[in-house]
Amino acid sequence: MTKGFYAGSFDPFTIGHLSVVQRSAKMFDEVVVGIGVNPQKKRRFDVQKMKEAMQQIMKRYNLTNVSIITYENMTADVAEENGATFLIRGLRNGMDYEQEENLALINEEVSGYDTVFVRAGKFGYISSSMVMELLKYGKDVSKYLPEEVYQIVI
Repeated sequence: MTKGFYAGSFDPFTIGHLSVVQRSAKMFDEVVVGIGVNPQKKRRFDVQKMKEAMQQIMKRYNLTNVSIITYENMTADVAEENGATFLIRGLRNGMDYEQEENLALINEEVSGYDTVFVRAGKFGYISSSMVMELLKYGKDVSKYLPEEVYQIVI
């Protein structure tokens, strides 16, 4: 059985992230989406509310092989605790690849985990930072977020 672990801050969870989850759910028997919480960084949105919204999204899209967790430890350790066989990283563009490849090499060296890169596809231009920038200036971000997340950010 193959199990992927897709980690991120998901602050907020965008339709680009959803695209990666949907693609991953087709590739793996099971996908665990881990919302990483770094105590050193302030989250913009409540992690529990984001987790609940993400669980609702998975139900709405019938992604029955996807579960959502929160964690504060090292990603590779949490992946191992959850029985993952691969790490999943989303890619938006070539610049993401450079950064993600370095992270993958470190994870492989430290934990032995292979990383699978999954494209965000046509939503590759969307980032949580971009959404936050648009929100800051009062712009409509509804087309960049699943409805359940949009209700949290407005």
